[in-house]
Amino acid sequence: MKGIYLVADRTACLGRPVEEVILAAVKGGVSIVQLREKDVSTRFFIEEAQRIKELLAPYDVPLIINDRIDIALAVDADGVHIGQEDMPYPVARRLLGRSKIIGLSVETEAQVKEAETFDVDYISVSAVFPTPTKTDVKHVWGLEGLKRVKTLSRHKVVAIGGINSHNAAEVIQAGADSIAVVSAICSAEDPEVAARQLKEIFETTYQTE
Repeated sequence: MKGIYLVADRTACLGRPVEEVILAAVKGGVSIVQLREKDVSTRFFIEEAQRIKELLAPYDVPLIINDRIDIALAVDADGVHIGQEDMPYPVARRLLGRSKIIGLSVETEAQVKEAETFDVDYISVSAVFPTPTKTDVKHVWGLEGLKRVKTLSRHKVVAIGGINSHNAAEVIQAGADSIAVVSAICSAEDPEVAARQLKEIFETTYQTE
């Protein structure tokens, strides 16, 4: 769980097809894709997820479904990402089995500590910086908070929230194993170029650590 983690959200894609943005981002070097859909029907979500899974297969990039365990099961996605208000982790793991990726958002130090009792594949520190793409943020961690999480957790840490090419290096230096972005790629004029730039920042920063 290292590299650039794309959270694909149609509302951030500036009217472009989600598949088009995802494909460009993968060509630019993103290492994992999460599909986040909040306002579509279940049938639409399943059909879209199946298309994207097939699109990603030649690139060996995992597909993660946001929130919806049923969608992940329906299309045999590589995993799911759940929040604190979604299906409890132990239930999700029982339904999905040991082989699937499960990520869990953490918004407080208490949640970080609770996650230590789970065998999640990663925790997502949300949000590192304020972000307009997530309106229900309860806590902004900041760089010092991210460093604190890294000392408390044995899990891989994915940082999300307000991350872009201007602050990605310092987020990586603060301990993020992966940086997750929405608008920095989805809303970019050229998603492939944006993804490549973030990947270069990630790789350069890790080499100098």
